[in-house]
Amino acid sequence: MGLLIKNGEIITVGSRSFADIFIEQETITRIGANLEAPAGTEVIDAAGKLIFPGFIDPHVHIYLPFMATFAKDTHETASIAALIGGTTTYIEMCCPNRNDDALAGYQLWKSKADGQSACDYAFHMSVTKFVAETESQLREIVADGTTSFKIFLSYKNFFGVDDGEMYQTLELAKRLGVIVTAHCENAELVDRLQKKLLSEGKIGPEWHEPSRPESVEAEGTGRFATFLENTGATGYVVHLSCEKALAAALAAKSRGVQISVEAVVPHLLLDKTYAERAGVEGMKHVMSPPLRAKHNQAVLWTALANEAIDTVGTDHCPFDAEQKFLGKDSFVSIPNGIPGIEDRVNLLYTYGVKAGRLTMDRFVDVASTRAAKLFGLYPRKGAIAVGSDADLVVYDPNYRGVISAKTQHSNNDYNGFEGMKIEGRPSVVTVRGKVQARDGKFVGERGRGRMLKRAPAYF
Repeated sequence: MGLLIKNGEIITVGSRSFADIFIEQETITRIGANLEAPAGTEVIDAAGKLIFPGFIDPHVHIYLPFMATFAKDTHETASIAALIGGTTTYIEMCCPNRNDDALAGYQLWKSKADGQSACDYAFHMSVTKFVAETESQLREIVADGTTSFKIFLSYKNFFGVDDGEMYQTLELAKRLGVIVTAHCENAELVDRLQKKLLSEGKIGPEWHEPSRPESVEAEGTGRFATFLENTGATGYVVHLSCEKALAAALAAKSRGVQISVEAVVPHLLLDKTYAERAGVEGMKHVMSPPLRAKHNQAVLWTALANEAIDTVGTDHCPFDAEQKFLGKDSFVSIPNGIPGIEDRVNLLYTYGVKAGRLTMDRFVDVASTRAAKLFGLYPRKGAIAVGSDADLVVYDPNYRGVISAKTQHSNNDYNGFEGMKIEGRPSVVTVRGKVQARDGKFVGERGRGRMLKRAPAYF
């Protein structure tokens, strides 16, 4: 049975039009005015609503053993939360640590998602060491359709790679045509600053940001860019948080370095005072890079508007209050991460589009289309076009609500954006032509999601 969406305003990058969309066999087959459909077709009236391509979150953590515990979501809970918020595809960081076998880790991460996600998904493969078998294992992973890597210039002796390993990873990525994403800090500096602060009795969550200051992130960003420049590889800075790091990335771009930049919603809307709250309330807002001084927010929004920043993700990583409290005696032991997979789109629309910071065009690009293009999913994803997957968000711009942990669907007992007002939310969300969410409720098929296999493109 087909699906016909009528009377809505279709908004894609560079285009706005009123038209109908007809879907059959999981893809868009017709777009036009006053489309007729066969008997038995399901019809959705989108009058007064906006129709966006399904949104893509390029940076999430779902299965994650980290800092003596595990992130709270499963692919079932995370994907349902994502869909209710308008995200129809996410890319998860596959993160075996330095003590793990990379290929076994990749298979483990895949097994956690297989048959569990209600939306489509892909992986970034973390390279957390470079040893004799690494190249052959990464070649096998790329052949399986995972064509983006992740490196950490942080988390010394756990996820972090040294400069030699970074060079080897980038040099191999260039040969394989793979883009490399990077968490840009300086593992050695962070380790030294953490030890110094703890030795001075500074143990609370308010000391997390001073242990990994803006200068450290800027240094890591510049160093990553320099290695890209000298290997010819293509890179992507994840969760860039501050003006100094942005300056380093833009300086590299001006030299012709192939580097893209991602912001995440917490850095756009929250500042370091959230992590300076007493006790567990501050711990809830500990992530890395940390929440920064408020002046950085305007810089990031401006960079999004003028295309200096390419995408907006979440770095979704839910740890509950009990887990956060593992750091009661040392900020170093607070599990890092803030959940956000359900709220990203509504927050971006409310505080970006409605607040006049982003055009509708940029909103669609940073939240969907650019990620699809960067990570080998376009035009299957990130587009509303004949032949594209029928991942669509019928968006109600007249909805008004307030974000609350009481109504969220992510498996966590707090929300980092608690009490923030939203103006608009998805009314209908489809994944390959099947309605999966309606008006804040999951109504679809659990386990519908498929792993998206991608081809190398960065030779």
